[in-house]
Amino acid sequence: MDHTRPRVVFSRCLGFDNCRWNGGTISEPLVEQIKPFVEIVTVCPEVAVGLGIPRNPIRLVGDETTQSLIQPETGLDVTDKMIAFCKRFLSEIEPPDGFILKYASPSCGPREVKVYVNEKRGAASIRLSGMFAAAMADAHPFAAIEDEGRIKSFDIRQHFLTRLFAIARFREAQTSGRARDLVAFHSRYKLVLMAYNQTKMRELGRIVANPTKRSMGRVFSDYAKLFHLALLRAPRRTSAINVLMHGFGYISDQLAPKEKAFFLDSLEQYRNRHASLSVPTSIMRSWIVRFDVSYLADQFYFEPYPKELIDVLDSGKGRVPK
Repeated sequence: MDHTRPRVVFSRCLGFDNCRWNGGTISEPLVEQIKPFVEIVTVCPEVAVGLGIPRNPIRLVGDETTQSLIQPETGLDVTDKMIAFCKRFLSEIEPPDGFILKYASPSCGPREVKVYVNEKRGAASIRLSGMFAAAMADAHPFAAIEDEGRIKSFDIRQHFLTRLFAIARFREAQTSGRARDLVAFHSRYKLVLMAYNQTKMRELGRIVANPTKRSMGRVFSDYAKLFHLALLRAPRRTSAINVLMHGFGYISDQLAPKEKAFFLDSLEQYRNRHASLSVPTSIMRSWIVRFDVSYLADQFYFEPYPKELIDVLDSGKGRVPK
């Protein structure tokens, strides 16, 4: 059994504390679901820089290159305090595997945060990241970072959780420093990599083979850079279908014609966006157990994160902020 527990930083207002600007909190089902499976770190940057609960809202003011964090009602500027807090926070925590942060927050929002040209009501704005979220992304560019709005979408949630647990598992393998742990890690992630980026999958295989007998420190370092790049973008539908067809080749001879047709139809439903990826994947997973296909059973592709996080909500119809 896999006992990997990713380190995740959560915005504290996501069900951990009543620390929003209005004294409230936000209930997000995924946050509640994921709590038992991760190491939890919570943060409220706005409270940390001395703003009270409740408090007058703050906003980002500036342009694409320079922003200030201002409280329009009072004229208070907390930019320097926020920058200092971000540096302190980063120095005090173990490197995180991921973040789940508050959507559109001027401090925590990973994206789609309004940056106003001035402090006046109704001022024009552009969309960037919150100040705390931007500092975290700069310090940990390969961490999995999402907000509670976007993870309502099954596709986004699956990509986030797949990356999150992959990052944590690689961290554990890298900590060991042993060649056999890297070989085992790469072997179990072959189908995930096949779905995400086949070119990088082959390059990673060559790094693991280590034909020039480089030090394991160098091998792990080279592997880490390429592995994180390979998983940055979610797989295309055609890539996911190719992986499932690859797995189908290990099983198809043992299936009845109607079973084959049922599975292939589920792939077409997914291709045409009439079903989520969880449908054909669940069918394949049941056959892996039924026929005891050890190679496929070992692949993280079919259980990239704990099965308890795969539920009936995975319809792919959640709200996705643009």
